[in-house]
Amino acid sequence: MTASVLAGGAYFADGSIDFDYQSVIDQFWRLTVDGVTYGSIYALVAVGYTLVYGVLRLINFAHSEIFMLGMFGQLIGLMLFGFAASPDVYNQGVLLTVVYIGLAMIVGMLVSGGAAVGLERVAYRPLRKRGAKPLAFLITAIGMSFVIQEFVHFILPKINPDLGGTNAQQPIQLVEPTVQFSFSGADVTNIAVLIVVSAVVLAIATEMLINRTKFGRGIRAVAQDPDTATLMGVSRERVIMLTFLIGGVLAGAAATLYAIKIPPAIIYSGGFILGIKAFSAAVLGGIGNLRGALLGGLILGVVEQYGQILFGIEWRDVVAFVVLVVVLMVRPTGILGESLGRARA
Repeated sequence: MTASVLAGGAYFADGSIDFDYQSVIDQFWRLTVDGVTYGSIYALVAVGYTLVYGVLRLINFAHSEIFMLGMFGQLIGLMLFGFAASPDVYNQGVLLTVVYIGLAMIVGMLVSGGAAVGLERVAYRPLRKRGAKPLAFLITAIGMSFVIQEFVHFILPKINPDLGGTNAQQPIQLVEPTVQFSFSGADVTNIAVLIVVSAVVLAIATEMLINRTKFGRGIRAVAQDPDTATLMGVSRERVIMLTFLIGGVLAGAAATLYAIKIPPAIIYSGGFILGIKAFSAAVLGGIGNLRGALLGGLILGVVEQYGQILFGIEWRDVVAFVVLVVVLMVRPTGILGESLGRARA
């Protein structure tokens, strides 16, 4: 019986799959490093989903487009700093590279954070004031997702011909992948280190903001009991705005890291699949739970890397979602499952 191999499992003539266990074992640490790298990005985006759900019980499906706007935001930031699309990698030293990455990330965070707050004010706040049903919020979120996509697809190129449109943007490459160290056959590149360290710092900062500041107490109070929180002097509208802002800022940071990892992803539809995975990560860890979103992102990133070698690269996304379904069958609330309102440091 003949077989063909497609970056993973072998497919025989009768359609059966020869699970490539040995490749997973041989490449275990390399796959784990890649999985943690992707998972760190998923985790940052997942926090936006879980915060909004924890406060409003709303699945903000337009959050994937907030992430996409962050990718364009960091690109615009680099263009404002004088960079132009080029096949050459920026090579003026580590310090300047880090500075420009930081500046690009700040612009991406400002764009995503501002877009998230604008989305809340334009699309969701009027529905809340009119006492709309949850289904109306869900439909509005899906509708706004398409509106933002089509804005970047058709309108943005009319404002700036170098941006938007059908084709992915020519990337501005600030970092050339180089191996920093190796262990057990796994090469850890400077890009992997940058993504993981940045994600850890942002995750710790978000955790401290939610659990150890006055604003964070307000968020947790509204998540636990919005009516009582309002009677105690907490401004619900301000808390909601802050929640969207935090989620948008983290999505902008994740977008910058993702653009460094996969430069050709800067396209109007570039946030869709990643947004679905980040939402799945939030559900996997326990929707409404901050630490659950971070854990779910890391697990999803690692599992999909193993799955693409075990079953074949075209099964990568399928494996991630199958794991989600299996976990929810055993634990419907997710791995951690604790609500944001009851979370503690």
